[in-house]
Amino acid sequence: MIETASLVDQHCHGVLRTELGLGTFETRLGAPAAGRSAAGTTLFDTQLGFAVRRWCPPLLGLEPHCPPARYLARRRELGALEAARRLLRATGITTYLVDSGAGEGGEGTDDLAGPEEMASLGAAGAHRIVRLERLAERVADVSGGAGTFLAGLAETVHTEAATAVAFSCASGTGATGGAGGKGETGGTSGTGGTEFAPEPPAPGAVRGAAARWLSGRRAGGALTDPLLVRHLLWTAIATGRPLQLLPDGADPTALTGFAAATAGLGTDLVLLDPYPYHRQAARLSGLFPHVYADLGPALARTGPGAAAVLAQSLETAPFGKLLFSSGARGLPELQVVAVRGFAEAADRVLGGWVAEGAWSAGDARRVAGLIAGGNARRVYGLPPAGG
Repeated sequence: MIETASLVDQHCHGVLRTELGLGTFETRLGAPAAGRSAAGTTLFDTQLGFAVRRWCPPLLGLEPHCPPARYLARRRELGALEAARRLLRATGITTYLVDSGAGEGGEGTDDLAGPEEMASLGAAGAHRIVRLERLAERVADVSGGAGTFLAGLAETVHTEAATAVAFSCASGTGATGGAGGKGETGGTSGTGGTEFAPEPPAPGAVRGAAARWLSGRRAGGALTDPLLVRHLLWTAIATGRPLQLLPDGADPTALTGFAAATAGLGTDLVLLDPYPYHRQAARLSGLFPHVYADLGPALARTGPGAAAVLAQSLETAPFGKLLFSSGARGLPELQVVAVRGFAEAADRVLGGWVAEGAWSAGDARRVAGLIAGGNARRVYGLPPAGG
């Protein structure tokens, strides 16, 4: 058995403090972009749903594979926070890196636990990741115009860098920054956007984009302008804090030019949840010393196929470039299943190579430890395990 102790969940969101009904719980089993299941079907009939029913009921005093309705009834008996406490403390996660932006799917209004509460619930350490889009929106809410907005944005990014462990960005991260975009005048997110052009935007273009966005924005409105996102990214890079990028289902090799432009600047880039492009993310991490690949929630979503995801990532990524995370948001069950998926995948893949004589047992343990938490501690400047 390959040990995966001292886990660092290098990207997650807080757990929900509120009680959930069966339908609400079920919708959260889908990927961030997923909607509801087809009429007459259930998202419990997925690899992730089956894994939740296998691993989580025993942690709440039920038999494995119990019916979803019985599991949710037991969850309500305990209360959301007590259920979260039992589930999180069973994972073996010692450190949570908690994204402050709930992100996609309208979750910005959710009642989510923050880093301190996650630390208390999980009896673990916790650190804050600052979502750049949410930060810009907060600054815009108190700004009077483009000048004050941009000045406040620069000051706030650098202030947050003093206490946050990393920044994250999820806007249009599939963009190429090449042909098809709208250049320095802004444009739409997506394949032809400008967020990841390999140079900072010109100051005049930034001021113009800020003025246009602010003039058409209501209080609390989301940041949608790709040129402003690009400005945000380069502002964050100047702080030296690691920058997490969410490809959002797009091929991360579109970020090659951006990765090349940021090499040597002192900021590490972490490609979050790249599945099904995990091989491409692994390859990109091998091309640039400052690029890392997150294994992410794919290890939970793919069930027994998690072993293949891990093995394929190990084909091209240097072993010091892969990071474990749950990518969980709202449901502590997602942390439980992510940990189990990683542990079983490591045992099948690395343990199998040891059994075949291809790897030594010591090397297998060391590589598992790097992915589980060692690499994250190095990238984010966290204390060593047990420290």
